[in-house]
Amino acid sequence: MSYYKLLGLSAEPFSTSPDPAFLYLSRGHRAALTRIQIAISLKRGLSVVMGEVGTGKTTLSRKLAQVLRENEQVCFHMILNPCFKSQKQFLAHLAALFHLDINPRKASGMECIEAVEQFLYRRGVQERKTVALLVDEAQMVPDYVLEILRILLNYETNEYKILQLILVGQMELLPRISRMQNFWDRIALKCLINPLGLDETREMIQFRLRQAGYEGPGLFSEEAIRAIHEYTRGYPRKLGMFCHDALEHLVMQDRRMVDEAMVRELISRELLPVGGTAGGVPDVC
Repeated sequence: MSYYKLLGLSAEPFSTSPDPAFLYLSRGHRAALTRIQIAISLKRGLSVVMGEVGTGKTTLSRKLAQVLRENEQVCFHMILNPCFKSQKQFLAHLAALFHLDINPRKASGMECIEAVEQFLYRRGVQERKTVALLVDEAQMVPDYVLEILRILLNYETNEYKILQLILVGQMELLPRISRMQNFWDRIALKCLINPLGLDETREMIQFRLRQAGYEGPGLFSEEAIRAIHEYTRGYPRKLGMFCHDALEHLVMQDRRMVDEAMVRELISRELLPVGGTAGGVPDVC
């Protein structure tokens, strides 16, 4: 039996998977989600969401994807791994993503771009759809891919940008795009996702327990929550991983509440890397 069932839960509350149902919308996350939706509805073009590792950007992007896919007026696409080795490979991926009637192996780069532009015109102008493309882990996007995206962002009517592009990435994306003036100038919306404060840490723990079906008394003491916030510094990914370990420890010790002593014990036993970056292994392209 899974540990969470022993606690009266119907699901794992602190999974590391980016499940939108378990996204706690802090003030920062809610503001970012709302502002992006407004930018897309107004067809303003390019939105950029940045934050440190483990701040919940990927889960936020999944929530945005869920919302946009429920809108019949939105033609939504997502790129999860933007590690393209060449312009040709990226254009071939776009051709497959948009189901274009073109063979990218035989067509030139310009022919591929023209095919994408024709797709955008057909869907975004003739069919009056909102075409949105979200790129996760955008800090890994090569410069030559950013240049192609810049070209596609130039495609517009007198009233609006035809492609709505959302880049979601770590903070190292910022200096790269800031040096590309002709790309930087096209950003209609910039959002920064910050770690959670103490109150938001408490709310996130309670929210995820409720989402997992918990209806009993509090599983974390106030002192434990303060210690967890201090240790994780409010990074949602690290916070979730720690709470998962704490609940497992709770079951193994047959106790009813995670208290400060248990949290300190878990920290001292180094069940999570102390002083390391939230999220563990760095991304490798």
